[in-house]
Amino acid sequence: MKKNQLTHLAFGFVLSIGFLFNSSCIVSKKKYDALSKRTSALEADKAACEENFKNLVIEHAELKKQYDSLLALSNELQKDTTDLNSALRKTQANYEALNSTYNRLLATHNKIVNYNSAEFEKLNKSLAKRELEVGTLQADLSERERRVKELEKVIADKDRAVNELRNKVTSALLNYKDKDLTIEVKDGKVYVSLAEQLLFKSGSTEVDPKGVEALKKLAAVLKEQKDITIMVEGHTDDVPMSKGTAGIKDNWDLSVLRATSITRILTGDGVNPIHVVPAGHGEFIPVAQGKTAEARSKNRRTEIILTPNLNELYKLLDTNK
Repeated sequence: MKKNQLTHLAFGFVLSIGFLFNSSCIVSKKKYDALSKRTSALEADKAACEENFKNLVIEHAELKKQYDSLLALSNELQKDTTDLNSALRKTQANYEALNSTYNRLLATHNKIVNYNSAEFEKLNKSLAKRELEVGTLQADLSERERRVKELEKVIADKDRAVNELRNKVTSALLNYKDKDLTIEVKDGKVYVSLAEQLLFKSGSTEVDPKGVEALKKLAAVLKEQKDITIMVEGHTDDVPMSKGTAGIKDNWDLSVLRATSITRILTGDGVNPIHVVPAGHGEFIPVAQGKTAEARSKNRRTEIILTPNLNELYKLLDTNK
């Protein structure tokens, strides 16, 4: 458009020059030179305009090329933006789904934690209770073990005392035959069994001299024992007493009176009467069965039973109940 305007302008200018030249031949050289100069200037302007036009055309082409590039880039960016928006929407949807799942899991986790906390607290209380019970039981067990050890010591001491007593009694009665007396330990007691032939004549309650001698030797040992109980038990065979025996009605009487006679000898020789208990059993606790002379001879006996004082043991047993 600028090129056409410049062409028209130059053409008009030439026409004007021709007209002036033809219409007036009298134009002065001065004016002619001025016009020529102006024409040259216009030609130069025209050339400059044409050069500018060419540059503008080139610039326009370059700008068009840049525009097309930018338009393509814009379209590509728009497409990328559309894709990104789509991906963003999908990502947002996934995020919302994941967030919803997370919230559900968190709620479930909190329920589990709360439940477990309650159960844990319950278990802790139960455990503390059990530990207290175990501690109590352990303390009780320790106390029981201590008492058991005390009992074992008392029993051991008692057994040792019984064995020592048996040894002393055995030493004191060492010169007597087994058929006349026996000494043994049963149930924590010392049994001294004296046969009738050592102590009494048949049906008599008076102790023979050899029996008195044996009892005095036994008394020498027993009077030194401060913590024993001495049971003197008379026993007979199953043969009834003869009628007319003075002061003796039956075997009950005979067994009791014989035990009493022995008790008097022991206490008369220094044994504390508080520790001695006479008793008679008649024929009702035999050591031998049968009606033979040998069986009846074994059953006619006096047993002196020596029992250690068990008060300390009984106290310990009472505390363990």
